[in-house]
Formats: sequence, C-alpha cells, structure tokens
Amino acid sequence: MEWYNFKRQRLQLPIDLVVENAIINELNDGHRLKICIGCDSQVKGKITEFATVIVIVREKKGGFMYYTLQRKVSNMSIKERMITEVNMAVKLAFELCPTLDKYPVGLEVHVDINTDPGFKSNIALKEAMGYILGMGYIFRAKPDAFASSYCADRLVH
Repeated sequence: MEWYNFKRQRLQLPIDLVVENAIINELNDGHRLKICIGCDSQVKGKITEFATVIVIVREKKGGFMYYTLQRKVSNMSIKERMITEVNMAVKLAFELCPTLDKYPVGLEVHVDINTDPGFKSNIALKEAMGYILGMGYIFRAKPDAFASSYCADRLVH
C-alpha cells in the first residue's frame, strides 16, 4: 500500500515508522498528541474509491495527516460500504497499536456515518460503533468524526 503526506509526496518508509518518527518529533517539541484514523469512500460508476487517513493532531496547535487511496470494483450496498470503511480504519488502528502503545498519545477511530437516522449511512451506525468499541478504540461519528468526514472526504470527492 502506498502512503502519501498532505503535499501528495509518496512516503519512502513504512507507515508505522513514519508515524513513530512524527510522534517522537512532535513530543520532543512539547506537543500533546492525538491520533485520529478515518476512512471515506465515493462510488464512481463501478469503482468505489476509498481514502484512509491518519491525522496527527497537536493539542491546540493544528495537525497534519498521511493518507492512502484504494480502488475496488464492486457494487456494494450503502451498509456494506460503510462497514468496509470502518473495517479499513480499524485494521489500520490495529496495525499501528504496537507503535502507538509506546507513547503517550490518544487514538480515535472516526467513521463517516451520520448519527441522524434521516441519513442513509445511519443504517450501519450500531454495527460500526459495536465493532470499534469492541476493539477497545474511541469511537467518533458525524459531526465529531473530522478524520473521515472532512480529511478523507476531500481525497475522494
């Protein structure tokens, strides 16, 4: 999987090393950090494009992100697509945990699912929340899920 920084430059190191180096640098600069992982998707004909992001937030000092894009040929229901987004974010969080556990950083998993039952994505809310909380992560949905609903969303739209 190819990862990029916000300037769209391809990362040369594995993502776990990039994140660890960023954490070390930011902590050495005196920042308190939170890591937010999210995914969003967009259907374009028979192709669904997924953007998965790692946002490193400096408390009261902004932040930065890394991302990867994937494309899948499929005809998914809205619920299946939402759960696929959640799965991609949780899988990444799980892969980064050995690195993140070494440092005093918080971790949240953000989902692009609306908490308002009037929206189609809400159909997957309970399953997504159960999956993420069951894995031991902090769960954030719209409107509090900026990593997925803002950062990742901009990459696929």
